Amino acid sequence: MLSLFKVSPLLSDEETQWLIDTFVWAFEHFDGEYFLNETQIITPTPSCFPEPVSSIEEMAAVVFSRVKSYAGLQQWPITLVAPERMLASNSMTKLNIAGRWRGEQAVIAEPAAPILISYNPNQINQPQDLIASYAGVMAKVLILQRGVLPPGGEAQLDAACDVLASFFGFGVMVSNTVYHFRGGCGSCYNQYANRKAALTEQQSVFVHALVCHFKGVKDGHKHLKSHLVSQYKKAKKQINTLMDNSERGDLLALQEHAHARLS
Repeated sequence: MLSLFKVSPLLSDEETQWLIDTFVWAFEHFDGEYFLNETQIITPTPSCFPEPVSSIEEMAAVVFSRVKSYAGLQQWPITLVAPERMLASNSMTKLNIAGRWRGEQAVIAEPAAPILISYNPNQINQPQDLIASYAGVMAKVLILQRGVLPPGGEAQLDAACDVLASFFGFGVMVSNTVYHFRGGCGSCYNQYANRKAALTEQQSVFVHALVCHFKGVKDGHKHLKSHLVSQYKKAKKQINTLMDNSERGDLLALQEHAHARLS
């Protein structure tokens, strides 16, 4: 009888295992020290995106600059271009990165041709989609530059980009843009503005909660869509239970390292 009142976990064991493995993969390969010391939880608010804009191009450029900086890619030759300037077969320069991968201390060892990315003009009126899309593209650039596939291999590349975007601190926007309600009449709904998500809402919220757990963030649910708040709370409980019972040395070491930084 008591089992009827047990709170079921947000995700299955298989989903949880892959997301945690991928989070650890991100920590190991994409500058875990930067994550612990510098990463912040980015919110779709004026405190994170304060600049006023007056045109589509200015909006695209300002958001791009902020996302690039928050992701710790200030030193990378990633350049924004207008959609019409993107080539269908845009090949990526292989960078020679010395030492740190992210942050002000990252060093590109040799001059390199810029890595071009663009934007979807339809997303200008959906800034959370624009932010999450930029973060996902930059995540893919890092993965391809690093040359280390995520758990599950190439088939999981797009899902790993979503995980890495949240690892950068953009989990609120990644979670909020998985699904869009059409609204009452659907007249304001624009399917072409929506981000193509590789994780489900529950999976995205879980990764965001995982990031908040290791960053010691208490109010990670604050800017999530209202229907995601209960999912976030379930994810936090699932993560706390998992960590209390975990025998994984890598996770326990990461938690100890994170707690030492917060104390």
